[in-house]
Amino acid sequence: MKAFTYHSPTNEQAAVRLLGAGAVPLAGGSSLLNLLKERVLEPERVVNLKAIPGLAGIEAAGEGLRIGANVTLAALLENAEVRRAYPALVQAAETVGTPQIRNVATVGGNLCAPPACWYYTHEGFPCPRKGADHACPAKAGENEYHAIFATDGPCVAVHASSLAPALVALGARLRVVGPGGAREVEVEKFFRLPRAGEHRENVLAADEIVTHVTLGPARPRSATYAVLHKESHDWPVGLASVSLQMDGDTARAARVCLGAVAPVPWRAPGAEAAFPPVRPPPERGGWGFTTAGMGRLKSTVGPSPAFTTNFMLPPCSLRVSCSSWILVAKSSASRTLRSRTDRTTYCSARPMAWSGPSPTPTRMAPSFTSE
Repeated sequence: MKAFTYHSPTNEQAAVRLLGAGAVPLAGGSSLLNLLKERVLEPERVVNLKAIPGLAGIEAAGEGLRIGANVTLAALLENAEVRRAYPALVQAAETVGTPQIRNVATVGGNLCAPPACWYYTHEGFPCPRKGADHACPAKAGENEYHAIFATDGPCVAVHASSLAPALVALGARLRVVGPGGAREVEVEKFFRLPRAGEHRENVLAADEIVTHVTLGPARPRSATYAVLHKESHDWPVGLASVSLQMDGDTARAARVCLGAVAPVPWRAPGAEAAFPPVRPPPERGGWGFTTAGMGRLKSTVGPSPAFTTNFMLPPCSLRVSCSSWILVAKSSASRTLRSRTDRTTYCSARPMAWSGPSPTPTRMAPSFTSE
């Protein structure tokens, strides 16, 4: 890798002063170090953020929690209050890497992770995200794991964060610090679609950092469902996070966000609109869609061989609900549910050719049960 100067500031403002042109922040380093070794990034300065006090804790904040950006994913998974109040976030963190990776990867680093596209991470390919005056090579190349939504921009790599869809579904906010002080940004508005001449995945300036994630009131009726090609270390082929807004025993609304399908975490308003206020029928023991809601859902996402009428949400488990949501929400531009013999293009906005085998995915349903 290219030689650089290493800095380890001990407060937020010192870190901000060191950042800017020619510098990159270092959190856990599980993504950054690979990019440095491949010379995809060649900074003059690497600014370590782990020495800043106050960014590695989880504490109460009003009715919710405040999570430091330097909290590791392993620490997040071990926190009893996070597991109780935000199961969608826990299940999302469980899909990231291996135990060794989760021991060093941080919440802030995962949210700001660069794309894992093989054209971007390999120094031998010209890529517009790396500043090359060249069309996105994935559009005419190997793109089996690339975006199926928002593909009309200069880059079709999917966003790398597995935590982001869960945080969007939970309505979380970020504290961002820069030269002008601190500001708050909704997680949903933190990410931005690729634009010509711009190479950042989010709204951070080069001299800004994320310091905390703030979650609102507990959302125990939430879950994340991931589709993987294998049960071991793998990037998700598709991911869905769902959070229900409850009024006693009545589910008033749902927030649904998809991951690994677009350059940003992708809200699914059509799926959300298909979930009208319902109460759990005593004879069925769970929530279900009304006939009108089922009709809206079908018209929103189109027909699907995976579509069933068994959209049950038992009061003690969200597994069936989340698996149903991701199967239906992705069916109109399905990549993960096609058969081995299906060789059609899968991009709804711009047809994209792809080649290579299409192994049957493993569906990893969440195991967390709420009380």
